[in-house]
Amino acid sequence: MMNGEEGVAVRKSIELLVALGSVFGAEKLVPVESAHISGVSYKNLGEAGTEWLEEQATTGAKCRIRATLNPAGMDMDKWKEMGVPEEFAIGQRRVLDAFESMGVEPTCTCTPYLIGHVPRRGTQVAWAESNAVCFVNSVLAARTNRESGPTTLASAVTGVAALYGYRLPENRKPAKIIQVEADLNSRLDYSGLGYVTGKLLGSAVPYFRGLGDLDMESMKTMGAACATSGSIALWHGEGITPEAEWAAGYLEGIETITITKEDIKEAKTKIVSDPDNPTYCIGCPHCSLKEMEETANLVKGKSLDGKLWVFTSRGVYDQAEKGGLIKIIEDAGGRVYRDTCMVVAPLHEMGWKGVGTNSFKGGHYSTAHGFETKLQTVESLVKEAAK
Repeated sequence: MMNGEEGVAVRKSIELLVALGSVFGAEKLVPVESAHISGVSYKNLGEAGTEWLEEQATTGAKCRIRATLNPAGMDMDKWKEMGVPEEFAIGQRRVLDAFESMGVEPTCTCTPYLIGHVPRRGTQVAWAESNAVCFVNSVLAARTNRESGPTTLASAVTGVAALYGYRLPENRKPAKIIQVEADLNSRLDYSGLGYVTGKLLGSAVPYFRGLGDLDMESMKTMGAACATSGSIALWHGEGITPEAEWAAGYLEGIETITITKEDIKEAKTKIVSDPDNPTYCIGCPHCSLKEMEETANLVKGKSLDGKLWVFTSRGVYDQAEKGGLIKIIEDAGGRVYRDTCMVVAPLHEMGWKGVGTNSFKGGHYSTAHGFETKLQTVESLVKEAAK
């Protein structure tokens, strides 16, 4: 590969991975079983990023392992309904065409683990997208670093990654104990816990005690928030995550930090404001089928007048459609979109004035993008949207 025997794109990809490994002191490259690639929205890529992807495609880049794709900046079919400008849509189509020509599955979701891309415990993978990285390391106990779009594409093209960071057992040990002294009654509470943890720990690995009986969706949103306010890529939950028992052997002598309900409330007050005319949205990270069903039950009999937007993957959308859930939400005046979310869509150009969401990750980025923002449970969002 380094000698160019497999083409220009492969040579450049392996050079990138070797350079990265050298920076982090990796002794070797290791095979990876799959990749999940970020850097998909035309909003983030722009013309320069799109041209770079097209160059990779035209110089022979082809995936040799399974590779899935992060959300785009729009629903690839219903972008006009969303209010996305045509110029943006043309650019976004070019991005998807480039990825597809390289053999990447156009999944356009931040939750590939909900649509059948589920690495086995202990396997090496190359994933980007902060919530997906956190989930695959913590809940599935596969091994990846917090990769970037270019490095995951390089791994997809070469089938390897540099052996350093969270790929090594010694770097998966807990650094701090997080003692939860708060009643966690909703997924928004778990999201808040993750957000506070990320603020406190940065990139250090937390070992949680007192998480309670949380479901997969709570783990999804908590990990996403951990990775948003900090750069946490792995957490352990006592009695919950696969590596927690192993991690417990390394707890002696490390600091314990207590997080209370007041800590979560304080973090929330630093994000929220009072938008006059927000668009209420859920699905950051993308909704699971369970969340789609819960939303459908909440909106029955309501009149939402287009104010509630639900974001999910095509895989989950198809299941929800077969179960009649999409029709229920849309009959109530809600909107359901695939392929995108509130973080990567061009919301200003789409005419949004404010945001209401049930996700600290979504709230964080909405505020960063200049929107007045509300953080509420799904039940409260639906209630307000129906006023």
